[in-house]
Amino acid sequence: MLRPAQAFPFFRLFALSGAAALAACSANNESAIELAVVQHEQSDEADAPLTGLAARLARAATVEGLVAFDEQGRVIPALADRWIVTDDGMSYIFRLRDGDWADGDELTAASARSSLMAALRAVRGTPLALDLGDIEEVRVMAGRVIEIRLYRPMPYLLQLLAQPEMGLAHEDKGAGPMTLRREDASDLRLTPVEPSSLGLPEIENWTSRTREVGLHVVAADEAVRRFNEGEVDLVLGGRIEDFLLTRSVGILRGTIQLDPVIGLFGLQVMNDKGFLADPANREALAMAIDREALIDSFGVGGWQPTTRLVTPSLDGDLGTIGERWDGQDLGQRRQVAAGRVRAWMGDAPPAATDGAAPALGDRPRGANASQQEATAGGTATLANAPQLAVWLPQGEGSQIIFARLAADLAAISVRLSREEDKDKADLVMVDDVARYPRATWFLNRLSCADRKGLCSEEADARVADADMAQTPQERAALLTEAEAEMTGANIFIPFGTPIRWSLVRGSVNGFATNSWGWHPLMPLAWLPK
Repeated sequence: MLRPAQAFPFFRLFALSGAAALAACSANNESAIELAVVQHEQSDEADAPLTGLAARLARAATVEGLVAFDEQGRVIPALADRWIVTDDGMSYIFRLRDGDWADGDELTAASARSSLMAALRAVRGTPLALDLGDIEEVRVMAGRVIEIRLYRPMPYLLQLLAQPEMGLAHEDKGAGPMTLRREDASDLRLTPVEPSSLGLPEIENWTSRTREVGLHVVAADEAVRRFNEGEVDLVLGGRIEDFLLTRSVGILRGTIQLDPVIGLFGLQVMNDKGFLADPANREALAMAIDREALIDSFGVGGWQPTTRLVTPSLDGDLGTIGERWDGQDLGQRRQVAAGRVRAWMGDAPPAATDGAAPALGDRPRGANASQQEATAGGTATLANAPQLAVWLPQGEGSQIIFARLAADLAAISVRLSREEDKDKADLVMVDDVARYPRATWFLNRLSCADRKGLCSEEADARVADADMAQTPQERAALLTEAEAEMTGANIFIPFGTPIRWSLVRGSVNGFATNSWGWHPLMPLAWLPK
């Protein structure tokens, strides 16, 4: 029985030992497509492991799973060429393709099972393990047939198995569909694997039908510069903090593409010290934020603000949880929030005489009656106001977000500063795209399993109850209760949907926007007919 739950470090990308030899089977560099991936956390060390999106793209290209995603975000065959799902949804049966692993060993059900079990062990202790927690057993049914048995139906199991972390490695090697060679810390070359090298039927004119992909891991401003100067044809991984850079992209150079993603975009409350000790005070922060104005400066069309933790109208959403503070406009919400701040300031201990500023997140050490008195706009003097520190990623866009948040919170007499060390911040920006469209993804990302920031054990208990539910209706009701518990705990302040953008030259083939914000490399390697 398999119930992933233990802690683990995120995967480290490994290069394939046979990459250099297999690269000779590919198209030459003259036909290569060059792309830049925005790296938000970067190392200059030549042998440093890749992180973030670049690592996930490279792993997905070199270490196939049972299934994969195409450029439109649809699940397609990979190591498994077909599959069936039993009528009760409790079993997925996969027929593996004919062929071999990269080292020449035969691709069998037993070896695939071993690799899948290793992949599942590798994600223990992560939210993805929670998503996969309903896998009961992986069985060998025949020479090339494996079965995944479930404790209960998982409608989005295929989407989870297509994730890069679920790639199957054999003897520390993946089976393509590409090989990788790393030229330095930020430049990679990925080459399509000729099928016959994996024991598959030969494809005629392979070298003239495919091309190498050059992947350059760079900062956002460098990615946009290279695009504007024609050095790369595609930029992937853009986020809100980088979006203003796209103003330099002329209409003749290419287009800005936005993925219609869902997910978590907001502030995680990291501790319950001082002002943040009371859930009502944490709610006050959420009430004060003008979500529409937060993004207006960026000119992002179609962005959807929300006060809910879970994106509305997803599969299983009962519609019983609506937007918060219904019927109250921003001014009314801020009046309520400012009142809570004044009440907290009025309960503070006597002021110290040394004039020292209170520590971040601590209650101010004194406030007299005049300092607590509200102004006409519903705010109080900031001299002894609560002080909070927020961590935001680097970027011009983050400066704008910080300025908006600081102004919003100042309206209720809360002072906000910016903290560079994420571990020392009271609030941390979360910007994460959902991997499947169900409430459990959101609740698992905010669960106590990760212990990053505040969490709600009561909400986790409802999610666990939902996991054991006998009917879809009972499950949906328990997940709704979990969202309500987590909302009441005020551990996360949602802004709205995440923003993911790409720059795409008109000549690029194999790219499409999709709801996962995922753009695999192999479709880009096929030359246009």
